[in-house]
Amino acid sequence: MTFQFAPAKREQVSLLIALAGASGSGKTYSALRLARGMSPDGKIMFIDTEARRGLHYAEHFKFMHADMRPPFTPARFVEGIQAAEAAGAEVVIIDSFSHEYDGVGGIMDWADRLASEGVKSPGNWKEPKGAHKKLMNALLQCRASIIFCLRADEKIEILRENGKTVVRPLGWMPICEKRFMFEMTASFTLTPDRPGVPHFDLPHKLQQQHRSMFSDRDPIGEDSGRLLAEWAAGGSAAPTTSPGGAADEKTAAEWDLELGEAAKQGNVALVEMWAKVPREHKSTLKAALDRRHKVTAAEADQAKETA
Repeated sequence: MTFQFAPAKREQVSLLIALAGASGSGKTYSALRLARGMSPDGKIMFIDTEARRGLHYAEHFKFMHADMRPPFTPARFVEGIQAAEAAGAEVVIIDSFSHEYDGVGGIMDWADRLASEGVKSPGNWKEPKGAHKKLMNALLQCRASIIFCLRADEKIEILRENGKTVVRPLGWMPICEKRFMFEMTASFTLTPDRPGVPHFDLPHKLQQQHRSMFSDRDPIGEDSGRLLAEWAAGGSAAPTTSPGGAADEKTAAEWDLELGEAAKQGNVALVEMWAKVPREHKSTLKAALDRRHKVTAAEADQAKETA
């Protein structure tokens, strides 16, 4: 038989994380902090398309660096990722992956060149899209986790309404192939006014099981990386048994929601709810408790005092 089935068990899952933002939004620094949490031993490989700017952080982080020069074809990124994995990387950072889309030799540049040679649209996109698809297949097969730093633009739409020109903001848009972000385990938009802090009101992807690992109040850091790595390695999310012997079916994500509701009532209610959280979930939820729920509880208590 060519297929063998075994009981499903989450272990050694690779992660694809995207950090998108404008210049000054903290993408590179956040990626390195996240990677250090995911790989404390420093098995971090940094593929640098930004003229060696990643080396600005060499004194603060332990990582291996590779200078990637044009052309930024999809195949070059496949080569870099495979080389990093062969060198023993646990985490690969690509900064900036936007070059695969709009850099020299990227798929837009490739399609434009074919158009200039007389290949009519949409035929000029056949080869670039095919190469991008092969890159995505390689990413999904990679056993190391990958953090992508992406540039983002603030997009607008110009319309005519009632005879007047209206400018409508469309928000921040990552510079990448339009389906790329759907392949991510998690993605965040960062802005220069709050460097490193993810905005949950801007485009992002965050599954419920990872929600407690990130805060929209604090910069992305090592704690988030550590929690992600523990989860990817198979950290327990199994139901626990209560003193009465019944199975507790709540997941860590559901306990996170319970803590959030309790925090709105103040610190006393939060402490009581935290005492009910099963021990198996507390290591996963500790970051959310400190970063979000305690702040919410303090604000609730303060509101009661001033009412």
